[in-house]
Amino acid sequence: MAQKILDKSCWKEIVNLFTSVFTASEGEEEGKLIGDLVSRLSARIDNQEIIGVGSFDGEVLIGAIFFTCLDVDEPVSVYMLSPVAINTGHQGKGVGQALIGDGLDELRNRGVSVVVTYGDPAFYSRSGFQPLSTSTIPAPLELSMPEGWLGQSLTGEPVPAIGHRPVCVEEFNNPDYW
Repeated sequence: MAQKILDKSCWKEIVNLFTSVFTASEGEEEGKLIGDLVSRLSARIDNQEIIGVGSFDGEVLIGAIFFTCLDVDEPVSVYMLSPVAINTGHQGKGVGQALIGDGLDELRNRGVSVVVTYGDPAFYSRSGFQPLSTSTIPAPLELSMPEGWLGQSLTGEPVPAIGHRPVCVEEFNNPDYW
């Protein structure tokens, strides 16, 4: 398997992957919701504000992850990891952890200070994410499950406190995702 930075040319494969994975695990409604989100993110991949990283088995996309810039109006660079999907036939084989690790390395090489995510603490803790208080870095929107707000420093320093609510990319500015 090989990881690479995604571009807009993979749009259809990316959307199909996320829609099928989330439909299988969470149901048709969630599959459509995440598929629509990923369609909008994929259309705007610019390798700066919106970064996609994919895992390929030969020419077949088997996993993908997005990192989006959070505007924190501070001298630190913060990105959000979300969403991530691994083809159901490849789950449980370390593909997701490798993809997250490679994505974090890419961000570290770009000088990003902090990465946050909103998801399953048991899954993301395997990649170094720890519970993050919303008093340290508030979520862009109100969280329905605050225990899923996680973060990690990529610099070796503690996660710095951000005194105000960061602004997410437009695609995530929907309470249904939070």
